[in-house]
Amino acid sequence: MRVAAFKNSNDADWRWRIVNYAGETIAESRERFPSIGTAVAHGEKKLAAMNVVDRSEPVSWRRSTSHLRRR
Repeated sequence: MRVAAFKNSNDADWRWRIVNYAGETIAESRERFPSIGTAVAHGEKKLAAMNVVDRSEPVSWRRSTSHLRRR
């Protein structure tokens, strides 16, 4: 799992988000932080406290061409 920081365009503060390898959001902060580093640090602490194993499969971002082979 990964911790990412994000902010809304109309908000000056950062929040953290924990995302699994399939791209699904696992947890997200309600608290806001003044810097990206602070947000990620708090998110990493939360991830360690959760003590979970990510068994998700990474999403393949390549587009399938199987529809072309049916011609």
